Parts: sequence; structure tokens; C-alpha cells
Amino acid sequence: MTTSSEQRPDGRDTRWAEHRLARRAELVEATLRAVRRHGSGVGMDEIAAEAGTSKTVLYRHFGDKAGLYLAVVESVDRLVTGDLHHALSGAGSASELAGSEAMIGAAVDSYLALVERDPEVYRFVVAHPLLDRPVGDDPVTGLTVRIGNELAALIAAALTGSGRDVAAAGALAHGVVGLVRAAADQWLATPEPLSRNELTGHLSALIRGGLTAVLALPEDS
Repeated sequence: MTTSSEQRPDGRDTRWAEHRLARRAELVEATLRAVRRHGSGVGMDEIAAEAGTSKTVLYRHFGDKAGLYLAVVESVDRLVTGDLHHALSGAGSASELAGSEAMIGAAVDSYLALVERDPEVYRFVVAHPLLDRPVGDDPVTGLTVRIGNELAALIAAALTGSGRDVAAAGALAHGVVGLVRAAADQWLATPEPLSRNELTGHLSALIRGGLTAVLALPEDS
């Protein structure tokens, strides 16, 4: 028979788990600072120095380099998806999204803002320099897949509402996401790039025009 004391979690265990989570978050923030300071090719020694600790401590919390990299990607993932959710919060359907140039612009700008604000962090995430072992699915691809799936649901709903086949919804949505990511990568690599506002405007017009045509919406919707 299990006693009530055995069923209750040990308060010390709970506090230790909370401490470990807080410490991991601090080390991830230190890694981001190190990336900004030393560039996307930052090494573990530089990360440890920025954190004011040793590589042994980093390995204790993350297991290995790949574990630390994945924790950083997860942090950036939450930032990007949070900004996109906010930008798209007014879109109840793809028709509403396509009809709102401002909403599309906000979604595109939220992605480009990260690239402009933290170019070395973006390069670090995309280039994954710390990966020294296979980690299964590419975590960056995982982020774009999730964004694409959300957009696909909006497009599928709009196609269904107009009595049309939804088979192309996924390809269309992921095409839009791929367009923005490819444009952002090229923009980052260009010595004298367009301003963020200019690129946001061009991409928004391109995406809105495409969605308008695919969803058979009036041009002035």
C-alpha cells in the first residue's frame, strides 16, 4: 500500500527541477550572447566563457554540443512562432489573410525582423555549427513545417468554402513559407541589401497576389 507521503512529490526534487530549468534558460541566453559577440561559428570555449562557467557544466545540462544547439533552436523557435501567431491573429481564414496586405506584411516582417536584429543568431540556427552527431529531423525544417501547416489549414478552409479541391493547400502554404525563407537567406547574404521595409513590401505584394489568384478573390478585396 502506498502512503500519502510516498504519493506526494518531494519538495526538494521540485525545487531542483525548477533550478535546472532556470539554469538551462540562463545558459541558452549566454549562448545567444556569445553568438552575437563571436559570430555564428562560435565555439564551446567562447560560450562557456560568456556564461562564466566551464564546458563541463554545459555538457552536464545539455549532454553534448548538439543538445545545446537544439535548446537554442527551441528558444528561437518560440520567438518566431510567437511573433507569427501575433501577426496572423486576426486571420480567421486564408481569404481574410489574402485580403489584408497589412496582415501579410506583419507576418513577413516578423520573420525578417529576426534576421535583421540577430543575423549571427539566424546564421547559427540555419548553419548548425555545433552539430557533431545526427539529431533526426532538421530542427530548422521542423519550424518551417509547423508554420507551413498552419497556413495550409487556412488555405484549405478557404478552398473548402468555395467548393474547391484542397489537395494543393499544403504545397501552396509551404511554397509561401519557402519563398520568405529563401528571400531572407539571399537578403542576409547581399552586401548592399534592400531595406527591411522594402523587402517586406515586395514579398507581401507577391504573396498577396498569388493567394488572391489561387483563392479566386477580387483584386481589391
